[in-house]
Amino acid sequence: PTPSAFSPLRHPAFRLLWLANLASNTGMWVQNTGAGWLMTSLAPSPMMVSLVQAASMLPVFLLALPSGALADIVDRRRYLIVAQTWMCAMGLLLCGLTATGMMGPWGLLALTFAIGAGSAMNFPAWAATTPELVPRSDLTQAIVLNGIGFNLSRAVGPALGGFIIGLAGTEAAFAFNALCFVILIVALLLWRREAPRNRLPKEHFLSAMRAGVRFVAASPIMRLIILRAVIFFFFGAAMWGLLPLLVRDTLGLGPEAFGLMLAVMGVGAVGAGLLLPRARNMMSRSDLVALASLFASAALFLLGVAGHWAPAALGMLLYGAAWIGAASTLQAAAQLAAPSWVRARAIGIYQLSFFGALAFGSALAGWAGTAVGVQPALLAFGAAGAVAALVMRRWSLDSRPAAEAANSLLPEPEAPAAELAPLLALDRGRVLEMLRYRIDPADRAEFLAAMADLRRVRLRSGAMVWRLYEDVAHPELWVEMWAVESWTEHLREVDRLQPADRAAIARAAALHRRADGHAATGPEATRYINQSP
Repeated sequence: PTPSAFSPLRHPAFRLLWLANLASNTGMWVQNTGAGWLMTSLAPSPMMVSLVQAASMLPVFLLALPSGALADIVDRRRYLIVAQTWMCAMGLLLCGLTATGMMGPWGLLALTFAIGAGSAMNFPAWAATTPELVPRSDLTQAIVLNGIGFNLSRAVGPALGGFIIGLAGTEAAFAFNALCFVILIVALLLWRREAPRNRLPKEHFLSAMRAGVRFVAASPIMRLIILRAVIFFFFGAAMWGLLPLLVRDTLGLGPEAFGLMLAVMGVGAVGAGLLLPRARNMMSRSDLVALASLFASAALFLLGVAGHWAPAALGMLLYGAAWIGAASTLQAAAQLAAPSWVRARAIGIYQLSFFGALAFGSALAGWAGTAVGVQPALLAFGAAGAVAALVMRRWSLDSRPAAEAANSLLPEPEAPAAELAPLLALDRGRVLEMLRYRIDPADRAEFLAAMADLRRVRLRSGAMVWRLYEDVAHPELWVEMWAVESWTEHLREVDRLQPADRAAIARAAALHRRADGHAATGPEATRYINQSP
């Protein structure tokens, strides 16, 4: 049966936080409207007005990975409360300085950047929290509902901001934003999160960032998801870079029409979000992203040939549907591909990648619009995006479940010597791990293929370096070696293994043979800790 578009709202925790986040996002759009309007009075040059948007978006690009690492190593509920409290405090400061006439243009940019930094710190933690609020079957639609909420706030927020500014001034818009943050803080305080228990100490900040990068680099499905996202957002960015010029110069319309075009895009996103459950029942994630990419390309074509507002509005409607279809599907795939211990870091890297693609694609589209004209540039980006979507469609975004491996096939090293316990407790020095295999020459090709999978498993689980060596005198003997940063990182490896990882380890261990050629219980496992002579 087709799931309801609103089915995730039946979970009380998700419903509470979704409604509070809707209020918070609306407040942010009110704040952005107020900041842009205030800058037109403080420093009305186009450059200064455009810097307001840049100041709000730059932190998202700069802080994606650090914020993801922090969200993985501290309690996410407390982390989100701190981030919201920071943004609330900055909003109140912005309100106070504006009300007293002490706000200048650079102060406005600085506080806008500070609020944007709080938003950047908030995003990976919020995205990684969604799987805790709903079961796996509702995760994709929960992400779609998050996108619907964002588009609703984008449609309502600027209009509400204009009303508040006209009624009570820009300081009232900033005060409204701070109040919306308070609503989300209260909702987070009411949320009773069941934090996962961990017998090991928290990861260190820099080590956590390195582990996150290594996980993404060694995860083929995460790399593919990020690549598909970069391609979609890079070509789709042409709309963001060229729409203002299209509305003003080509269609000869004013700022009101520009706002209405964005509102039409929001309507398309909300409508498509309601239809996505049925679409997901009919096609795979890969096909859904490909279809959304083709919709985005069709939207760019319509904008590229539009000489009237009607086809341009139809293009924006299609673009909104394409945006939420691709963005929600890709983000759901990223969350499902990343285990809980590294989820926020993986989402942070995903966020960094697609914001970079948006920024670069928008800049390149602007250059192309200047060189060849706005509409030819839109047509070129649409054609290239369609070709890229069809080429990338062949690679699936659906991760395949793996059966749990039998524990008897997982190599077990000897327990540490008692006299080394004080040294291991210091948690200093790298740990070298080794597995010694005896492989039948007839199984050589199969063993090397298993080792290629195992290399990615070790790197995803925290290995800094991985090597495989073959004995030059006895080609049947092999040594697998990898190093981790510390003894604690070594202990974390077991907790980080997913069923597919354990299955890969078992496949390699099953190829190990005794000296007499019969199957053995598993390769010999040893561990060494680095010492300075």
